[in-house]
Amino acid sequence: MLNILWYIIVGFVAGLIAKSIMHVHAGLLMTTLLGIVGSIVGGFIARLFSKPAEGAPFHPAGFIMSIVGAIVVLFIVNLVVH
Repeated sequence: MLNILWYIIVGFVAGLIAKSIMHVHAGLLMTTLLGIVGSIVGGFIARLFSKPAEGAPFHPAGFIMSIVGAIVVLFIVNLVVH
């Protein structure tokens, strides 16, 4: 249960930072979903370049890559919408 809460909190903070970098206006729910999806995308990108240590619960660059992933998601959404 605590893991889900951390995903939501980290997702919200990552989404908040990413949307302020990309100058996008979104509500609380969309910001949180953006951050969670960005965390998934960022984790995938991080694993392409380096594997985390065996048995590690998360990638060392996790929060930074969550923000990068959220920026990538916003960029792709802006390309599709506009």
